[in-house]
Amino acid sequence: MPHSAYDVLHPDGALSCVVFASPHSGRDYSLSFLQASVLDSHTIRSSEDAFVDRLFNAAPQFGAPFLMARAPRAFVDLNRSCEELDPALIEGLRKQGHNPRVSSGLGVIPRVVANGRSIYHGKISQEEVQRRLDGYWHPYHAMQQKLLDNARRRHGQAVLIDCHSMPHEAMDGVARRGMKRPDVVLGDRFGSTASGDVVDRVEAAFVDAGFNVTRNTPFAGAYITQAYGRPSRGQHAVQVELDRSLYMNESLVCPNDNFEAVQKALHVVVAQIAGIGEGRVPLAAE
Repeated sequence: MPHSAYDVLHPDGALSCVVFASPHSGRDYSLSFLQASVLDSHTIRSSEDAFVDRLFNAAPQFGAPFLMARAPRAFVDLNRSCEELDPALIEGLRKQGHNPRVSSGLGVIPRVVANGRSIYHGKISQEEVQRRLDGYWHPYHAMQQKLLDNARRRHGQAVLIDCHSMPHEAMDGVARRGMKRPDVVLGDRFGSTASGDVVDRVEAAFVDAGFNVTRNTPFAGAYITQAYGRPSRGQHAVQVELDRSLYMNESLVCPNDNFEAVQKALHVVVAQIAGIGEGRVPLAAE
């Protein structure tokens, strides 16, 4: 089993109401998990948001905490509801309703990684599922809400920036001919999880740093954005999807020659986003 559910980088002073988080960059692959899988140690990483934790780790320098998952996405998907259980994977589980994510093998305990490749030989027990939820899913989400509650208590508002990466090919059906391909997709569930002011300022931070940005297509935000985005209560959530090809070799799962340049640009982005929560301009609730 992975050693712990998460790490948190805390700022010296909580100057910002922004909380950065990376739920899919965990790479603590235990030997027992790898032995239970039909996949090799390289292929099993294909759905991981590799190195996102390194790209956004400057957050504490600008007064914002950074929550990072340690358990890998293939082991437990923190961006799914704990109720998104897959009867095709879990022994003795009755099929209930139709959830397209679960049906495709992408429930809270994934059955497949990228390109539909099966993780296991057969099914796993309900006891094993509960161990993962109790040991990793619930602690991560408890800490995430605690960080947001702390921010809202100190600043009267909280903004969650949920950091992810996307395969370069994800934009193949979205990029228009003759137009620059988007580097970043911001998801706010079409305006429901964050005020327009928040999303505008997050977008401006990326644009000012030279990134091409689009919103909600093809990624509008999954469980975390939907569950934590409560702008009427002063709690906003925005999902960020960054094109992996900008900073890594996707097939080798390793940083490319542009990694440090992208990391440096994102430090500027993080600084600007963290500045949202320094009280200079109040955020509107929508």
